[in-house]
Amino acid sequence: MKTLIQFSPIILMLILCYILILVPENKRKKKYNTMLEALKVNDEVITKGGIIGKITNIQGKAVIIQTGPDKIKIKIDKTGILDLMTDFDSHVSEKDKKENKN
Repeated sequence: MKTLIQFSPIILMLILCYILILVPENKRKKKYNTMLEALKVNDEVITKGGIIGKITNIQGKAVIIQTGPDKIKIKIDKTGILDLMTDFDSHVSEKDKKENKN
């Protein structure tokens, strides 16, 4: 019983780390994977490299996006997509609203 009491702070720290770090990360991964599954042609996306473009073709794990006024086509992996532009714009506008209130 004495050893259980001695290890209780460590056990509580592990439980706290699990709750604060791993649970939100799993939720974020699940949301990201559902977004990747729901991609369709003509969605505007932003890549992890900052390139903004429109999806013109989906080929399994690869996506072809068209970007810029020259209509350049770039083939990237689906995991290279950061977010949909509609979601990205809504996050930016929420931050702007919070900054304007302060």
